Amino acid sequence: MEILSWVDYAGVAVFAATGALAASRKQLDFIAFVFLAAATGIGGGTLRDTILGLTPVFWIHEEIYLYICVVVAAVVFFTAHRFESRYRLLLWLDAIGMAIFCVKGAQIGLAATGSPTAAIVTGILSSTFGGVLRDILSGEQSVLMRREIYVTAALFGSTVWVLGDYIGNVFGDQLGPYQYLSQEIASVAGFAVALFIRGGALYWDWKMPNYKNAPGRTMEEVEALIEKRRQEKTGG
Repeated sequence: MEILSWVDYAGVAVFAATGALAASRKQLDFIAFVFLAAATGIGGGTLRDTILGLTPVFWIHEEIYLYICVVVAAVVFFTAHRFESRYRLLLWLDAIGMAIFCVKGAQIGLAATGSPTAAIVTGILSSTFGGVLRDILSGEQSVLMRREIYVTAALFGSTVWVLGDYIGNVFGDQLGPYQYLSQEIASVAGFAVALFIRGGALYWDWKMPNYKNAPGRTMEEVEALIEKRRQEKTGG
């Protein structure tokens, strides 16, 4: 079996573990553990395949991905209590899964479309949608709503892989029998960049610049403003 297949399985397992950890934080039952593990583990890839028209999606004809999610859910169900900070562990495992799938998603996107731009987009979607879905289903604060860098890390990881793949295609002939290494190097570089950026965000609290103008009004403020303007128009 190719090493990339094992990496793909590892990525699903890591993401599935974050889903199961989210279930443990909510003290849910085993079926909920499996559901959240599967939703997180294969959610991003399902969206990617659907957008690219790669149907049936990958886990329909490769059921091992589902089995991985079930096994991981079972392991977390019996061991989650051993970890002192499950949410911190969830975030770091999510970072690893994101780094794996921003590269994997870009690879599949480029193979399906031939477009570097589409490859970067599918890399981002593959690596972030599962985590977003997990947070929505479990009622956790979404990783997208946290201030530290998240999607940006996936963007850079996918972009680095696309650039590495392009360089490998251009200069691959100079590598002779080692041409295949260009793909491996591009994959490792994309993974490392994404993990470094996301890891730095978690460890050093890296953030992108925030929108600095006035925040949006609350519903109560909007309703009061509408009522005020209505009264001004009617003279009341």
